[in-house]
Amino acid sequence: MYTYKTQGTCAKEIQLDIEGDVIKEVRFIGGCMGNTTGVSALAKNRQVDEVIEILQGIDCSGRGTSCPDQLARALTTYKQQA
Repeated sequence: MYTYKTQGTCAKEIQLDIEGDVIKEVRFIGGCMGNTTGVSALAKNRQVDEVIEILQGIDCSGRGTSCPDQLARALTTYKQQA
């Protein structure tokens, strides 16, 4: 499991289970339950690069980031460390 500490969102942390380059599970700690559950379900069983491409840059209320964007950042950081 890979854990990413978020910045600028209600969610405080994202936990990822990844096999090869496929996302098996995404868990947001904190944040809006409906949003984070939906994003997690959509990311499951997709390739890391596909999810990064789809979610990066999404903004929430002018914060410059969002829970989906933080997931893209978490995946990018994971790739750099792998």
